[in-house]
Amino acid sequence: MQKLRQRNTYTPTDTSLVGSRCDSELNKDESLSVQRSKTCLNNSEENLRQHTDDSDLRVLNIVYVLNQRGKPLMPTNPRKARLLLKQDKASVVRRIPFTIQLLYATGESKQKITLGVDSGYQYVGLSAVTEKCELFSATVKLRTDIVKLLTARRIYRRTRRSRKTWYRQPRFLNRKKEKGWLPPSIQHRLDSHLRIIEFVKRLLPITKIIVEVAAFDIQKIKNTDIEGKEYQNGEQKDFWNVREYVLYRDNHTCQHCHAKGIVLEVHHIIPRSNGGTDRPNNQITLCLKCHEQVTQNKLTLKIYLSKEFKAETFMSIIRWKIVDRLKELGNAVEYTYGYITKFKRSDLHIVKSHINDAFVIATSNLEKERCISYDVIQKRRNNRKLRQCRKGYKPSIRKRRYHIQPKDVVVINKKLHIVVGMSNYGKEITVKTSLGERDYSIKKIERHYYVNGWLFNLVTFFN
Repeated sequence: MQKLRQRNTYTPTDTSLVGSRCDSELNKDESLSVQRSKTCLNNSEENLRQHTDDSDLRVLNIVYVLNQRGKPLMPTNPRKARLLLKQDKASVVRRIPFTIQLLYATGESKQKITLGVDSGYQYVGLSAVTEKCELFSATVKLRTDIVKLLTARRIYRRTRRSRKTWYRQPRFLNRKKEKGWLPPSIQHRLDSHLRIIEFVKRLLPITKIIVEVAAFDIQKIKNTDIEGKEYQNGEQKDFWNVREYVLYRDNHTCQHCHAKGIVLEVHHIIPRSNGGTDRPNNQITLCLKCHEQVTQNKLTLKIYLSKEFKAETFMSIIRWKIVDRLKELGNAVEYTYGYITKFKRSDLHIVKSHINDAFVIATSNLEKERCISYDVIQKRRNNRKLRQCRKGYKPSIRKRRYHIQPKDVVVINKKLHIVVGMSNYGKEITVKTSLGERDYSIKKIERHYYVNGWLFNLVTFFN
């Protein structure tokens, strides 16, 4: 008598098919089926064409593996990783994304892995794929507080120099910029692109990197009919500077009280410390009285702000710098253009997103199985400013750096919590719970996970 195959009693709950169960209605013949019942191998069509149209289901769980020397190997599945940990053949290196390191020598057969990078001003899409499936997918949100922090540092330095080092002679010979200098905010975003790519390379043996580059004609975006000599005849032609043009544009009249023939100021609608620019559309003419009220937040201007092009300018500046820097680091790098990505995405009927764009950049085969995507937030590693005290308390200076930083992960009473801040001179921590924020003594911390610059979607995991 032929032996029946063992019934598969496990159905993934995150697949594109509806979960089923096994009950008394199931017949002895394994080929028969009833409603909401399960037979052997009933999920053979699992995950086929799962990313067409508006669907975006991700089902592939992956554990990343490092060898004894810390070099990346091909990833494995959670079951095999669990067995290796139970047999003391591996140790946990990182919790999110879950990474283990082997404690014994093994073969290092690897496959070709292509990393697609959808570069951007505020968001970066990443997707690492092989010939069969996707191994890594993430949307990275970059920091946007660089200009604000630089403004605060400039204020502190000016105050310190005026009070403590007033006797020193001013120096102007150290104001030279090196070749290839970029503004700090742009340089930081460029370095962040390289750091997140290097992070993925520490998880997977990447063999090729494909980066999407783009160049934007901002004048063409403003005026689609511009051409030829019209590029040289801009709105600021024959004016010495932006201030002179703004005063002429506003007819030397305060745009709030309409006063004329008095001393006027050119005011930034969005301050530069909050991300504003020096473009004429971000400046307006005000009298001294109105300008003082606006500065003190006693007056709100009702002005329509035009679109800014900071993202387009950023992409035009660094489009080739990312490729050149990656090549200098010894990577096999290729590049593609945005219109090619758009054509491939439209042809495959995929919804536009950063991770989908990165997936299309890395491959053109939609039949590949996708993995769970991460939402990554770039975290400030060190807070070097003075301790801010509440009103009525004596200010104090923090003389040492705390071992536990905000947004780190700690285990208290066998539960994971996100650290919000430190208090009581580092003896207590404030964590985020489902009921709000709560304080704990550092003595109750069972385990501490340091988030080193990249905060993976902990809110999604822990809530």
